[in-house]
Amino acid sequence: MPPPVYKLMTVNTVPERAKRIIGRIVEDVKDRWTIQYVVNAERIEEVLPTLERERPDIMFVASMWTPEEQQELVLIAEQTIPGIKTFKIPSGLQVEKGPDAIVDFIKENLPSILDSPAPKESL
Repeated sequence: MPPPVYKLMTVNTVPERAKRIIGRIVEDVKDRWTIQYVVNAERIEEVLPTLERERPDIMFVASMWTPEEQQELVLIAEQTIPGIKTFKIPSGLQVEKGPDAIVDFIKENLPSILDSPAPKESL
């Protein structure tokens, strides 16, 4: 059986870095999941129209956002696409520990993100 396919969106003010980091992760987990990196939004204002246009299954929020901004971004995603899986990278992780720490952190948490059932839509 082929691995499940997930469409991934990132929210990162440095799109080249997001693409590079996600590329490393996609390669490392391809035996278990197929992750298609579809788009990045650089600004909070871009998130809603990007979500509506691309309809990703997962959204990663980068570490340059404050915890409050991250929460706002997750809320936008959950209100736009019920059941979307979201993942917030701890604020400041890139600055403090570098890109390898980001890759390791995402890979460590990916099973719980992707293998967990989607939240039930409230009626």
